Amino acid sequence: MTRQRFDELVGDALDLIPADLASAIDNVVILVQDRNADEPDLLGLYEGVALTERDSWYGGSLPDTITIYRKALLDVCDSEDQVVDEVAITVIHEIAHHFGIDDDRLHELGWA
Repeated sequence: MTRQRFDELVGDALDLIPADLASAIDNVVILVQDRNADEPDLLGLYEGVALTERDSWYGGSLPDTITIYRKALLDVCDSEDQVVDEVAITVIHEIAHHFGIDDDRLHELGWA
């Protein structure tokens, strides 16, 4: 799968987020990289301060980052349809961390 097509899938996944939630996403940049250097099998990573933890000290902070790891995702998929699904799951999973939802709750909700 080309990098451009993969980037389109990330954009499509972001479009799945309801407008009221999407408008609440604040100070976040979404990146696509091939792999995480420390954990090559990692599919996605949220780095930042969740909305639920922000206070007045947060003003002026650099953007949080959500990184989606292209090659790691492609490694776990056997078809383009599966890539579409896994990209959507990964993007929504990492956006959920921005909203303060932890991995245990995401597993309960089926967004593991």
